[in-house]
Amino acid sequence: MTQATTQLPSPKDVRDMLEELLGKDITVGDGAPPSAADLQKATVAVYVDDGNKVSGVSGMDLPLSAWIGAAIGLIPKGGAEACLEDKELTKMVGENVREVCNIMAALLNREGTPHLRLEKESVYLPGEQAPADIQGRCVALGARLDLNVTVAGYGSGKLWVSLAG
Repeated sequence: MTQATTQLPSPKDVRDMLEELLGKDITVGDGAPPSAADLQKATVAVYVDDGNKVSGVSGMDLPLSAWIGAAIGLIPKGGAEACLEDKELTKMVGENVREVCNIMAALLNREGTPHLRLEKESVYLPGEQAPADIQGRCVALGARLDLNVTVAGYGSGKLWVSLAG
């Protein structure tokens, strides 16, 4: 019997997970794939299967990284706005975003599909260069979910998940 392939989460799954994690109302809507330029200022996470084969990537633009990283750490909106002004995440906000990327792996795991997990050293924060092949996966056409996400009390940004090979 062949194992089913990994499936994208639904927008509702993403919203529900973020609401539960952040304790904030989350609004999601259709978004556009990131451009290559967007990736220079984004968080990019790499997910691998049990054979350590890259099977998915996710990402958030700098604004959403700042809003989510601040909200989960109970950092006031001003702390996230400072990250946006500086065009980089503080150490604490960055660590918080890495943890959210780790938890997001659960959205990619369903019964009967390959188990995916966050590749330990493969979360690239805004300003860190993801390898070219990973960047290619972020912008590739194929199985992908592109959302605009708003964190109540903070702000909006882009989130994407791509299972493109």
